Amino acid sequence: KPFLGQLGFKLTDAQTKVLREIRADMGGPHPMRRLLQGDVGSGKTAVAACAALMAIESGFSVALMAPTEILAEQHFRNFSQWLTALQVHVELRTGSRKTVESRGATVEGERSVRPSTLFIGTHALLTSGFDLPRLGLVIIDEQHKFGVAQREQLVRKGAYPHLLVMTATPIPRTLGLTLYGDLDVSVIDELPAGRGSIKTFVRAAEKLPQVWEFIREKLKAGRQAYVVYPRVEEDGGERGLKAVTKEFANLQKQLAPFRVGLLHGRLKSAEKEAVMAEFRANRVHVLLATSLIEVGVDVPSATVMLIENAEAFGLAQLHQLRGRIGRGAHESFCVLISDAKNPESRERLKVLED
Repeated sequence: KPFLGQLGFKLTDAQTKVLREIRADMGGPHPMRRLLQGDVGSGKTAVAACAALMAIESGFSVALMAPTEILAEQHFRNFSQWLTALQVHVELRTGSRKTVESRGATVEGERSVRPSTLFIGTHALLTSGFDLPRLGLVIIDEQHKFGVAQREQLVRKGAYPHLLVMTATPIPRTLGLTLYGDLDVSVIDELPAGRGSIKTFVRAAEKLPQVWEFIREKLKAGRQAYVVYPRVEEDGGERGLKAVTKEFANLQKQLAPFRVGLLHGRLKSAEKEAVMAEFRANRVHVLLATSLIEVGVDVPSATVMLIENAEAFGLAQLHQLRGRIGRGAHESFCVLISDAKNPESRERLKVLED
């Protein structure tokens, strides 16, 4: 209750319903095995926080695993902000950052005083030497990015902990049974109030000048934008896929005086974090990226998403990318640029547009 009181927004009916299901599972005689499905921006993170608190209140630790360092660090920031006031201890563990070791020898001493910790990390949580004391709940975010074996590996770090896996990728029921037949399914089927709508357009590359003009208008109004390309560097000209590093200079000219930031998987972790911090603070107005930003990045004033060579991405990926916008109160726009001649590709993009 104190957590919900300080959240600053009221949970939707769908979130409350799902929490009831989770509470019943966690109070039941068997370990919970639940899949939480909810569209991007529907508030799965707040539900995960409540579930984590239920376990922590009972004196257990919780592990939350995310597929990318960017998402793990964002969760770490969010949860620290939410839970530090409640004296809940949050630790981050990714390939490049460990908040655990930095406190040196006192860690062991602290463990005995503070058994209930929320551990947040990437698959670095799976490393064999890293032990999770009194693990009571495992939460896996964006489960479609992990295999069943990884899920098992994390669960085996405890004595049959509860398991909550979350995904924003819409999964048809039959496929859901194949992938997650061992899980009960909860669905968050409404978005929080005060979210702007998202409009999606498919455009040919020749329309790009008008699209850039449109983006400049939005930037002048104080909004931010994402521009996504399928590759980091030019792929030798085949299929003419545009590449991020090559387009960077181009984009800076195109959108000057607005600042453009660059984000892709080959950057060092600290560089990624620095670019994201600038973008969140609106000091960088446009984020040029690969599909690395596909999951979980949450910047409410970013309202435009331009995806070039959109046919190179899968439907689930495009759906996820589009979920990065429409997270604030303003109307948002997703523009898919594609010159695909293949009828199947065109049809796939049409599905998103509709």
